[in-house]
Amino acid sequence: MHEMSLCESILQVVEQNAVSQGYSRVKTVWLEIGQLSGVELEAMRFGFEVVTRGSLADGARLEIVELPGQAWCMRCATRVQVRQRFDACPECGSFQLQVTGGEELRIKELEVD
Repeated sequence: MHEMSLCESILQVVEQNAVSQGYSRVKTVWLEIGQLSGVELEAMRFGFEVVTRGSLADGARLEIVELPGQAWCMRCATRVQVRQRFDACPECGSFQLQVTGGEELRIKELEVD
């Protein structure tokens, strides 16, 4: 379950920023997670709850903004949305797609005290 290690890394970033920016408590964490990132959202929610216990983010809400998968079709030269890797182009049916978005995982925003 790599989501647990992702949550540990997120907590590390939050704690480092708490020192440099002077906050002592995190109320809400907003994450942007791409549909093609390979992250299981429910596992991420569970991992976040477990990893943040006893930390400055203990009890913090986790808000996830899911970003759609995007690709460029080399055959019809169209930017398209895809739900998973190796989907066919919804415009022409080609499998010659180059992923251009939806692989992200980043901290978008924090609500802190």
